[in-house]
Amino acid sequence: MTPKTAIRAEAEALYAAIAATGAVPVEADLLLPAETLLDLYGEDIRARAYVTHDPVRGEMMLRPDFTVPVVQAHMAHGAEPARYCYMGEVFRQQYHLGPRQSEYVQVGYEVFDGTDPLAADAEVFALFADLLAPLGLRAATGDIGILRAMVQGLTTTERRKAALLRHLWRPKRFRALLDRFGGRAPLPESRVTLLAALGRGDDLAACITHTGLRSEGEIAERLLTLREDAAAAPIPAAEVVQLEQVLGLSDKCPAALARLSAIAADVPALGPAVQRLERRLAALAAKGVDVAGLDFEASYGRTTMEYYDGFVFGFYAAQQPDLPPIASGGRYDALTAVLGQGRSIPAVGGVIRPGMVARLKGVL
Repeated sequence: MTPKTAIRAEAEALYAAIAATGAVPVEADLLLPAETLLDLYGEDIRARAYVTHDPVRGEMMLRPDFTVPVVQAHMAHGAEPARYCYMGEVFRQQYHLGPRQSEYVQVGYEVFDGTDPLAADAEVFALFADLLAPLGLRAATGDIGILRAMVQGLTTTERRKAALLRHLWRPKRFRALLDRFGGRAPLPESRVTLLAALGRGDDLAACITHTGLRSEGEIAERLLTLREDAAAAPIPAAEVVQLEQVLGLSDKCPAALARLSAIAADVPALGPAVQRLERRLAALAAKGVDVAGLDFEASYGRTTMEYYDGFVFGFYAAQQPDLPPIASGGRYDALTAVLGQGRSIPAVGGVIRPGMVARLKGVL
């Protein structure tokens, strides 16, 4: 049996098991319009997408993922609630040799159901846990909603909150912004010079150099934003410490919940997200998941797809940490609103990499 044949056989078995739950099979085009989708995938996938130009349809890309095209199809034509399954190749450029391939097969499951979103989270995770149980994988979970709530609860300007939320998926950039907004790091020297010139009342035209596509009006608006930001008070040190505590939180789910509940006593904005976590754990337990032994990492998911905005999870081969995740997924409610042109529905899903499954089973 060739490697591709072994992977295809594993994919078909996983696909059949998911379809047996009642999920509707769905196909996604191999070649997708790039303009809208690249902005939704986030910086990492955008940089690794195979992009080409079609003389009629414009910029196109080889499918890097199934979730976005499946959401597009559902928001345009699907009835609700809905459950979909799919199988096929995805393509992502790799810039170094290693176990990550540029072309591989995904098998996935997506749930569009607003009846009980937390139960839907548990449904997807429990299904994957059951399918992958023979491999003895380590499961990791997180919740982007926890981090978003912490940022939204900060005592600072709305512009600063928006900047932190925008860079939540870029840990180094997020760290740099938090240090600056918290008064731990000085402004860049170039910005200090620019603000000083503005403070002296220097001519605006003398303060700017046109090196890009922004108009003078756009640049002027940006300069006013920088001036407002420089005048804003630092984020209170205690709040920065609390945010750092959450970002670094990694424990079994019950202990993580207890710690987050304690922090929520001082951060009211965190309360609803912690209550959702507690109810999700109850839903997972009802599905037979060993919640007491399940890992929770508050920063989990910060380097994956930027469209996740709630529950996130992944399954890993603990004895082979160099391998990519065997399966991963999460909740992406906001994505449905973007692709539904304002109409949204709670949605969660995930993918399994049958090539990794076949490798761990020793059939490759």
